[in-house]
Amino acid sequence: MPGARLRYLRRGNGPLLLLIAGGDGDAAAGADLAAHLADSYTVLTYDRRGLSGSTVHDPAQSPTVTTHADDVHLLLAALTAEPAYVFGSSIGALISLELVSRHPEQVGLLVAHEPPATQLLPEPERTSARDDQRRAEDAFQAADASAAMLTFAAFAGIDPADREPDVVLMPLGPERLPNMEYFLTHDAPAVRRHRLDLAALKEASTRIVPAVGQASAHIWAHRCARLLAEELGTPYAEFPGGHNGSVFRPRAFAATLRDVLGGRLP
Repeated sequence: MPGARLRYLRRGNGPLLLLIAGGDGDAAAGADLAAHLADSYTVLTYDRRGLSGSTVHDPAQSPTVTTHADDVHLLLAALTAEPAYVFGSSIGALISLELVSRHPEQVGLLVAHEPPATQLLPEPERTSARDDQRRAEDAFQAADASAAMLTFAAFAGIDPADREPDVVLMPLGPERLPNMEYFLTHDAPAVRRHRLDLAALKEASTRIVPAVGQASAHIWAHRCARLLAEELGTPYAEFPGGHNGSVFRPRAFAATLRDVLGGRLP
């Protein structure tokens, strides 16, 4: 990749399915979801540039959402000549939507779970949502990464109790600190500044399925997904759990994702 080297993981057999994690999530963040899909799909996960095993040549240079989408474009081009399935959550949904707006031929079907696309919100919701984003960035500057991520968790409605019994939560410990700091320094501001190319998405050959959490109707990212569905004139799909449903409820989430990819939902 120009300016970076990406680490990726592939498992399973079948059509290629790329999972793009939200927040500071790396390839491991999608491991449980991938495990429930690998019998039917070749599941691809990766570390975004700057996270975990992916490196950047200039750590001070901030990637944009478009930079991340270009990375995915090159990654897919290196691995397949066929259109892939793509699932993205939160920032991962924004990245995947940007990919489709620029390279629709690479994606046969995209499931975009609760993209934080504040441009879709009417006022005063739009200003309120962007204030939430800035508060998390400010908390990082004033305190530390853990305080900022807790701020994110609050406005994203993250409920650690809403998870499957065998899911082990990843603590906000020192092993996550480099990823959290990179996300808060570079990716969180990039998300706040990004604007979707709605005209390109409407013209894209890709089938786009906006997705929401069954337990997240109270958060603005859920509303963004529903408004995106209205803009595109397409139904949205409901998935188990909340904004972190793909991580907290991977078994049930995978079952719903199979139905969406197979055309049985929404």
